[in-house]
Amino acid sequence: MATASVNDIELNFVLEGEGPETVVLVNGLADDLTTWAYQMDALLGAGFRVLRFDNRGVGRSSKPAGPYTTRMFAEDTKALVDQLGLSGFHMLGVSMGGMIAQEYALAYASDLASLTLACTYGSPGPFCGRMFAMWADLALMGGVPTVMRDVALWAFTPPFFEDHPDEAAELDTAMAMIDQPLPAYLAQLHSIRHHDATGRLGSISVPTLVLAGATDILIPVALSKRLHDEVPGAEWATTRGGHACLWEFPEEFNSAVLQFLSRNRRNQ
Repeated sequence: MATASVNDIELNFVLEGEGPETVVLVNGLADDLTTWAYQMDALLGAGFRVLRFDNRGVGRSSKPAGPYTTRMFAEDTKALVDQLGLSGFHMLGVSMGGMIAQEYALAYASDLASLTLACTYGSPGPFCGRMFAMWADLALMGGVPTVMRDVALWAFTPPFFEDHPDEAAELDTAMAMIDQPLPAYLAQLHSIRHHDATGRLGSISVPTLVLAGATDILIPVALSKRLHDEVPGAEWATTRGGHACLWEFPEEFNSAVLQFLSRNRRNQ
């Protein structure tokens, strides 16, 4: 791991692989760069170089006072890739990361070879808006670990808890031990509560895949489909699982992503 000084903060990052094309991975709320553990072998094995990093407010990156916005995160990402000399890369964002990726594509389309928006929306709408308001209240009352235990129940499917009790127990332990400070969590949460790219998504001009877990109830599939319908020429795909499909069914998630990336490689 390494750190980069950008926008008056320090961003923790890892750049791996020797491929001619790079995939930039953008994390979701309260997730650090280890989020992508189940994707790394697939991406590196397909010949990509991969950049992962901790957004401001999580992991080993700086945690300045908030609130944060998805545009702010996008500017951090831009500063990081510029410092690393990256261009013409593929961007994959999941959940909050997908919102950040939208803002990046709207501001810096010429940087991108392709865009994958996974398990995300263009705006939260009343359902997600109420959910995230509840998360803020829960965090203030019980702390971040309490909220994250609740989030896991929304993110994974019921069969996961029935069929994989050991992994479910590990997940409970990980959620209980999460060390994101409350102010940083609330600052990140603010960004997804206020993200709104509706009315602007028609300006996205890069090849785009919108990917959803078919049974996602945290960010309902209908919101992802609405996002897809607003991005000109976007492809649509679903995979088994819910919001945590990249962890619960990584082979299917990875396959959908790699099929899209293979069609949009610049060095074919």
